[in-house]
Amino acid sequence: MGREIVMVDLIGQYTRLKDEIDSAINRVLLSGKFINGPDVSCFSEEFAQWMGIKHVIPCANGTDALQLAIMALQLQPGDEVIVPSFTYVATVEVISLLGLKPVFADVDPNTFNLDVNDVQKKITEKTKLIIPVHLFGQCADMEKVTHIAEKYNLKIVEDTAQAVGAVYHYSDGRSVKAGTIGDFGTTSFFPSKNLGCFGDGGALFTNSDELAARAGMMANHGQRIKYHHDVIGCNSRLDSIQAAILRIKLRCLDEFTEKRRRAAAYYHSQLRSVRGISAPSCSNFSTHVYNQFTLKIDLSDRFHIRYIRDKLQNELKKRGISSMIYYPIPLHLQKAYCSPDYPTGCLPVSERLSETVLSIPIHTEIKVDELKFITDSIKTIMNNILINVPISNNKFKWKKTILPTNLL
Repeated sequence: MGREIVMVDLIGQYTRLKDEIDSAINRVLLSGKFINGPDVSCFSEEFAQWMGIKHVIPCANGTDALQLAIMALQLQPGDEVIVPSFTYVATVEVISLLGLKPVFADVDPNTFNLDVNDVQKKITEKTKLIIPVHLFGQCADMEKVTHIAEKYNLKIVEDTAQAVGAVYHYSDGRSVKAGTIGDFGTTSFFPSKNLGCFGDGGALFTNSDELAARAGMMANHGQRIKYHHDVIGCNSRLDSIQAAILRIKLRCLDEFTEKRRRAAAYYHSQLRSVRGISAPSCSNFSTHVYNQFTLKIDLSDRFHIRYIRDKLQNELKKRGISSMIYYPIPLHLQKAYCSPDYPTGCLPVSERLSETVLSIPIHTEIKVDELKFITDSIKTIMNNILINVPISNNKFKWKKTILPTNLL
């Protein structure tokens, strides 16, 4: 097409909102109130109203949001926290930093979200918390997660970094936004997120007055009143400039989501019949906000799956089409977290997905001609690959311990 098609077009989005954003930044600069200025409290109130939740506590980034939520729940060293293995490292990182024990659970092969049946198997007398990650833009099955948590008296922290604005539908007809179901919800305002700022930022949210007060203190050096430190805390604040930017983007978030959904609908319509790949599945209990549009190499021949995925990515790159692998190594096999408790093959779906997924561009500024070029390219590349892929090539052989082919 003559130019690279990027995973997310932050420059294009800024250009469209430039006048409003520049004015907001200038207003903060002229105020001199760069830390805990009025834009921070205004954003907190506006975001809480938009989310339909009582309290929003802004903080420095999404990782801090997770850490503050867990700190506020007052877990004890050695307590176990169940977390999916197929997700970004931040979710498990804070567990270990706080002296807790991460317990890895597998995920559903179609939605990529927490496998509730596997969660049930991982519960012990030391389990205190479940962290469902609403991966790529749709909710985990929170009704089932909540049922398990109530049965075993567990806490829930929802990692909503990729799913702000997704709506969970209960079986009784109720509908709530992702992140408003557990004891805490958390999110990141990293620039590429659906609601992103121009640097780092995050927030945690809750309907509990007590938890909100404790988390707010912990984010501010453990103080409610200056120089009076009631609990051990840290320094995690959302800058006023970032809050001012987020206030503008929040007003556009519903529009942003609709644009992502239209792009996703185009992908679904054009890629559903392409042999060798499958588009992301949509749960009947959740809407999807498509922080990522993640394809899966979907073939019964497990000798060539990784080869085909990598070949597709390389050929897209030659055509100027960006793509990303989220995530190439599941957390239980990462050097920092691997242990004899988690040998290769123990979480087969997570391991299989790490070898088969590929995310393609989706964002608020993507154009129809770009979508067409991407889908036409995928069709051509996959057709060529499947015609030319060798019948047997041990170089690309799948590990024999991994998931049986009938699970994908």
